[in-house]
Amino acid sequence: MKKYLIAGASKGIGLAIAEKLKENGHKVINLSRTASLVADENYTTDFSSTQIDLPELDGVYDGLIYCPGSINLKPFKAFKDEDFLKDFQINFLGATAFIRKYSKQLSNPETASILLFSTVAVQTGMSFHSSISAAKGAVEGLTRSLAAEFAPSIRVNCIAPSLTKTELAEKLINSDVKLKASEDRHPLKKIGEPEDLAHMAISILENKWLTGQIIHLDGGMSSIR
Repeated sequence: MKKYLIAGASKGIGLAIAEKLKENGHKVINLSRTASLVADENYTTDFSSTQIDLPELDGVYDGLIYCPGSINLKPFKAFKDEDFLKDFQINFLGATAFIRKYSKQLSNPETASILLFSTVAVQTGMSFHSSISAAKGAVEGLTRSLAAEFAPSIRVNCIAPSLTKTELAEKLINSDVKLKASEDRHPLKKIGEPEDLAHMAISILENKWLTGQIIHLDGGMSSIR
């Protein structure tokens, strides 16, 4: 049995990953604003806050998974400084605080792994995505830098998905017309499911010869037309 610490395991992609890890017989600790129904332990933490209160946790972990994120889309001229700061806080600074606090508890180089999340919008320029793509671009840079710095003891990788059917994306797909339009923008003519991301996450966590990679799980959007 392995032990994983997940930021944001109460819903969406984080919950799907937690469920898959539990199915595989592993232990899951959740840090988020709301409790996860599948986690073995829950600790209340708000990664969107500028003063993140991270609990002192004992023991050794096999992996750290940071799932909190945001979808803040509007024209560049409509963004204010606080919009950029809010996206940067939850997507990047929350991740750095999480890793600084708990990476020292990844003590087994055979299993030690950190998994982060980006977005297809970093590689593929998209209108109205300037704030989130900038914040997630920082996450991708962090992934590669930490992979180099932590090697060979800890592997660091990142998944860059396209639109996925989660509560966070609800306003973008809350009608048949919106959903169809979103699906049609992808070469595979469908958007992602949390389970798609969970399957990839498990594969990355278990692959001992993978580090410094940005895995594009996006229905082909970043690669083909």
